[in-house]
Amino acid sequence: MHRYVWAAAVLIAVSGGAVALNVADHQPDLREQLTARMRTTLEQADPATHQHAGHNTQQPSSEVICGVHMYGFEPADVTTITDVRTVYGFHMCGVAEPLLPWDVAVKLAGPVIIDMTADPPAIQVVEGTADVRFVDRLHQMFPPKYAQLAATEALSEPEMTDLRGRYDTAAGL
Repeated sequence: MHRYVWAAAVLIAVSGGAVALNVADHQPDLREQLTARMRTTLEQADPATHQHAGHNTQQPSSEVICGVHMYGFEPADVTTITDVRTVYGFHMCGVAEPLLPWDVAVKLAGPVIIDMTADPPAIQVVEGTADVRFVDRLHQMFPPKYAQLAATEALSEPEMTDLRGRYDTAAGL
């Protein structure tokens, strides 16, 4: 009986050590790296490059907080972030002004393309015009496989929860 208890204790200790090493050694995969780069690019962009339909997004003492959902990237077969040329996704950003609740904050949202070959990465948002409907513009700008996703997917519930929490912190709420 003692032999089995000892064996169980050893297995638990070894398993716990393996889990700890796995967590400590976790390297983000390419999708995680690109999602983080998308968010950073949008949050740190010059206000002039991150305006939709002429909206001024920067107020003094404000911070742009973004949530992103990546649809994919091109070329699709690369394995390192330095080889990615273009990222397609959805973004929702809120301008966090001191003590301003999310519900009344200025927000920017919609499909986005990020050109990773530019330094800093270039942002292009999908917008309709007086002559071109939004959905038509989306299909002009996005490859078909990502345009279909962009027409039906936005932020997931966990992505939205993370965005709201980071916004509340930035706004001091």
